[in-house]
Amino acid sequence: MVDHNERLLLELLKKSGNNVCADCGAEDPDWASYNLGIFICMRCASIHRSMGAHISKVKHLKLDRWEDSQVQRMKEVGNSQAKAKYEYRVPPCYRRPVRNDPQVLIEQWIRAKYEREEFCHPERQSYVSGTMEGFLMKRGKEDSRYQLRKFILNETDDTLKYHVKEHKEPKGILKLSELNVAFAPQKIGHMNSMQLTFLKDGTTRHIYVYHEDPEVINCWYMAIRCAKLHQLQVAFPAASESELLLRLPKDFAREGWLWKTGPRASDAHRRRWFTLDNRKLMYHDEPLDAYPKGEIYLGHESNGYLIKVSNTGNGCKEARFPFHVVTPERTYCLAAMTHEDRAGWLAVIQQTLKRPLTPQDSTSKYLPRGDPGADVLPRRHDARGPRRLARRHTADAQATAHTARLYQ
Repeated sequence: MVDHNERLLLELLKKSGNNVCADCGAEDPDWASYNLGIFICMRCASIHRSMGAHISKVKHLKLDRWEDSQVQRMKEVGNSQAKAKYEYRVPPCYRRPVRNDPQVLIEQWIRAKYEREEFCHPERQSYVSGTMEGFLMKRGKEDSRYQLRKFILNETDDTLKYHVKEHKEPKGILKLSELNVAFAPQKIGHMNSMQLTFLKDGTTRHIYVYHEDPEVINCWYMAIRCAKLHQLQVAFPAASESELLLRLPKDFAREGWLWKTGPRASDAHRRRWFTLDNRKLMYHDEPLDAYPKGEIYLGHESNGYLIKVSNTGNGCKEARFPFHVVTPERTYCLAAMTHEDRAGWLAVIQQTLKRPLTPQDSTSKYLPRGDPGADVLPRRHDARGPRRLARRHTADAQATAHTARLYQ
């Protein structure tokens, strides 16, 4: 039998704002922090509990016994009022987590709100200045060992540099405006890890880093986002903030193993690790490769890009669910190992092909190196490359020229 306090809690749960988790937005929360006065999901409740009872006192709505004073506190506050207080001054560049985001992002969001109260006291936000210095563990380009490296972010210089030795010249200089950053805990095998993707000598390059302190890696992630937003605000003063936020670093739309064959019927199937980064579909020998083996540019469907499903066998016993990615120059024959995996890839690629091109899509940093044959290494020089790329993207550039002029 439901007691009086449980009925009151369930009624409060129906109120607007209380019906989703106060921290990640998950529907139908069944936990609460009764001193903060918020309704939360089980995942966020475990993070609240880890902060200690001096920060957050957690109870289950149905399985725990509730005192009258605790229910009254929930009635007085609620999710909407608590968010108005604890999220009062969240910087626009800060990525607000949602239900299925990486653990480090959700945990640091919760700790920033209630433990450090960063959004009540903006002076505590160390990541909004456009600069940052510190040490991260970086994976070697040729081996799997991680070494301590000093990183320096400078928005004004448009650079993220890293040093092997602190007072020596930088080993690498990444152009901030061409940098994507994504959390990568499953791939790297460390909860507090990131993947940095950028262009180096016309080729996509990946760097993998981590830090033992989750707050530190989260600060680096937000610092890069904030610096990039500042740059966009200067470059496109007429654009709205909501438009610019869409251009900030995003997680990869999808990653995973697929089988790929070359353009000739005699080409063998090879297992490759695929990554979809905006309009670049990259494939690698291994998930943590420093360079992709090849890249496929995904333009707009009106310019001859499409995806086809094949229900016939493809000669590959390991992957029995083939599909084709068609570009103006070549058809790429791919195959997934399960029907569900193929459906997932079809969905994200189709969304990409239907998405309108932006001025940013037509700039050189999103153009691929070209892939004239099966699994050509992108570091290989090809004198025909510039002409090939020019032909491939003339239509795409023309299609977005009128939009680009709006931001000049």
